[in-house]
Amino acid sequence: MELRHLQALVAINDHGTFSAAADHLGTVQSNISAHVARLERELGAPLIDRTNGRLSEQGEVVVARARRILTELDALAADVAACSDEVRGTVRVGMIGTTARWLVPQVIERTASRHPELSLVVVEGTTNGLEPQLAAGQLDLAVLNQPLVNGEFVATPLFEEDLVLVVPVGHPLTRLRRPVTFDDVGGMKLILPLAGTAFRDELDRAVGPLGVTLEASTEIDGLRLIASLTFEGYGPAILPATAIPSYLRDRFQPVMIEGLPRRKVGVAQRSRGLPSAPTIALLEVLASTVATVDTLPEGLHPPIPAVPGRRAGGTPPSRSPAG
Repeated sequence: MELRHLQALVAINDHGTFSAAADHLGTVQSNISAHVARLERELGAPLIDRTNGRLSEQGEVVVARARRILTELDALAADVAACSDEVRGTVRVGMIGTTARWLVPQVIERTASRHPELSLVVVEGTTNGLEPQLAAGQLDLAVLNQPLVNGEFVATPLFEEDLVLVVPVGHPLTRLRRPVTFDDVGGMKLILPLAGTAFRDELDRAVGPLGVTLEASTEIDGLRLIASLTFEGYGPAILPATAIPSYLRDRFQPVMIEGLPRRKVGVAQRSRGLPSAPTIALLEVLASTVATVDTLPEGLHPPIPAVPGRRAGGTPPSRSPAG
């Protein structure tokens, strides 16, 4: 078994066809076919369904392992380069959209200043969408809503963020002379996160003990889309404080709700394997960015210091965190 055989199979999975895989790897289709055939003979199983060009069940198993092997090889080269005090390589980081909007520009600037040979690949998505990519090795890190329930990950807190009810300027709730409570919100039709998402679960836990039910006009998986709909006049929503851009502050107003907990955001890694030097460098950039209080957007708070590398479920890991 050779690395090029594994690379060919992964490329077919990522790019859809033998010819597209060949273009990606800078070779010809006949070579890709030969690599896959050799791998199938050695493993004694069909890896590609020739009727539709998709991976077989065995092929999916091989690709999952192959990604980790190829990632470790990339990390090996990066770690050797780091021995000469030069962090070089690529880090693939996923990031939830509402955080990416303000965090990515700062991370790009700090990374370019500290590690000019370090390249970033940023994938925006929801927590539910990014977790499978992290588990499969397609991402090295992911900035996600906490807590995480997947035991394959270790998570480190990054920051906490105020959650606010976003309504148009002049809404009756903005004129109350007392703190706004969930009783005031009960009965309002809200654009809510999809049931089963981390953010929705957090909201439901907050209102459950109060006997209040949040009523949804629409349920959506994706806070950025929820925010966009709110700003286009489709209804109020409970959003992270940073979801309101500065140019809309004259039209929409955040309303603090008494008893609403802050959103917790952290950076997650796979729990198996060793993080590469570029991954460690980016972790340090992320930590220093959120530790600089004067550069944080309004409504964000550094987390209470926690034990580094604590598992998403709260149990310290038994090995080094993964890249």
